[in-house]
Amino acid sequence: MKKLFIVALLFVGITSFAQDGDGGDMDQRPVREQRERMTAEQRNERQLKKLTTDLTLDAKQQEQVKQLIAERSAKSEKLREARKEQREKGTKLTAEQREAFKKEMTAEADVNDAKMKGILTADQYTKWKKSQEENKDKARDKMREYRRDNN
Repeated sequence: MKKLFIVALLFVGITSFAQDGDGGDMDQRPVREQRERMTAEQRNERQLKKLTTDLTLDAKQQEQVKQLIAERSAKSEKLREARKEQREKGTKLTAEQREAFKKEMTAEADVNDAKMKGILTADQYTKWKKSQEENKDKARDKMREYRRDNN
């Protein structure tokens, strides 16, 4: 679950950078630096506000989503720390470890999806899934652009 949350945070972070705009990299840096200074609680609140606005969540749904976001945040922070330690040691994942990690992340995504489906109405869930797919596409495009610029 924590890996899913880290992936979700990474995804949200990447998609926020992937928004089209007239500004170049210089315009994006202050926003990027500001976001990096946000605490986990601030990021969670920001994500909850966005979901509340986009999906028109009621108070009960807000509480449930807030709890889900907090759980994912805590798990992702633990995973992030573990990956940081591994990088500092200079070790890389084996193919089996990467595959296991990928399966675990997929399972976490499925669990998160099921929880959101239980919290949201059918219309809200459909809108949320559509938004997730759009964000995933934007992140892929941004990653392709990044790879193309660095090669």
